[in-house]
Amino acid sequence: MSRLIVVSNRVSVAKGRGAAGAQGGLAVAMSAALHKRGGIWFGWSGNEVEQFTGQLTMERVDGFTTATVDLEPHDVEEYYNGYANRTLWPLFHYRIDLAEYENEFGRGYERVNEQFANSLFPLIEKDDVVWVQDYHFLPLGERLRAHGVQNRIGLFLHIPWPPTRLLVSLPHHERLVAAMLRYDVIGFQSVEWLESFLHYCRKEHGAEVDEDSGAVRIGNQSTIARAFPIGIDHAEFMALGETEIARRSQQRLGGSARKRTIAIGVDRLDYSKGLPERIDALERLFSSHDDMVNQLLFVQIAPPSREDVRSYQQIRATLEQKTGQFNGAHSDVDLVPIRYVNRGFGRAELFGFYRAAKIGLVTPLRDGMNLVAKEYVAAQDPEDPGVLILSRFAGAAEQLTDALLVNPHDGGEVARAIWTAMQMPLAERKARWEKLYAVVRDADVIDWADDFLSALVQDPTQPET
Repeated sequence: MSRLIVVSNRVSVAKGRGAAGAQGGLAVAMSAALHKRGGIWFGWSGNEVEQFTGQLTMERVDGFTTATVDLEPHDVEEYYNGYANRTLWPLFHYRIDLAEYENEFGRGYERVNEQFANSLFPLIEKDDVVWVQDYHFLPLGERLRAHGVQNRIGLFLHIPWPPTRLLVSLPHHERLVAAMLRYDVIGFQSVEWLESFLHYCRKEHGAEVDEDSGAVRIGNQSTIARAFPIGIDHAEFMALGETEIARRSQQRLGGSARKRTIAIGVDRLDYSKGLPERIDALERLFSSHDDMVNQLLFVQIAPPSREDVRSYQQIRATLEQKTGQFNGAHSDVDLVPIRYVNRGFGRAELFGFYRAAKIGLVTPLRDGMNLVAKEYVAAQDPEDPGVLILSRFAGAAEQLTDALLVNPHDGGEVARAIWTAMQMPLAERKARWEKLYAVVRDADVIDWADDFLSALVQDPTQPET
């Protein structure tokens, strides 16, 4: 069996399935795939160094090797804070108004991708399979090809792919996508994002596109593009629910609610998550129904992220202001309707919080997938499940069709969905949950990794098995 080489911006090794820590789905999936095949996980160390040398820090972990490099401060600013998170991230989440097109950002992005290729190339052996993760490394495959790498190389994009009319606002978009087409397989979270990519390839590159196979051909060059929706590690997550940490967390939140229905949102603090719009929807709900402070408690967990980026500082300030104003207007002397928590929790604690909440409010304005929606479903009590309210603009909406699907821009619709969820009979809650849970259980993150790698190692000259 060929070795696997995973490339991601950061290397985050899962510390074992069933652990109560905060490892995300990607860490679990990559660690499992590498443990199964052997190989290397390559990425940025998270550390800065005065001058880039490309020197690798190697560590043996659970049957595979991690290899990390340090970056210079200006590389971090231009490649990561700049092009990745102030240019690509907002544009790919349809926020063209926030996208910053600075030449030095683009140069830094190209430079770091070249540096990564230079450091990674000596590690690649003849039969290795290379799997690159996400928008940080769209041109990395092309850089490796320039070094003469003929191995199978795949890219998975964890975020949305924007419509053509938005993407063409990106300077040098043609060059960026041309570089992406040097990958053998490109994976997307949903059919919608895949279709946007194929439309761009046809319209802007004149590519020949086979909708059935996902083949994108330009001359003698061919790339396969397909949707591979990611899941959670179902077995690992359910094991967390059996821990004392999860039980205590459920009791802690449930016992503090004063018999009110609990709605919960768990989101990284990001403008794509629709958090101010969520508060506006709650304002409509509380203004339309009497005595809501005694009926509903909303808990918003929003750990900060990318605090060096101005737009993230602004979204935090906006959310804090809206939450304060809302509580000032709707609280009673002994009850507060919104609990806003600006820090993260371990996944076992989150399991308990999810189970205590009878409404899961997952309303991003745009999201590649959103695994919180799937974790909320998995954590529910089968005999008394809660209701998932899900943005139709999250990738998860393609699979979780039995949620209450809403337009997060329409505060009235979200408010009505919350009221509907509060009044929903047990029989309907159970019927909806059973269908949602079957999706989460049967399409988990381990299957996702296996499906992508099966497509990547498939010999294009032979029929698929």
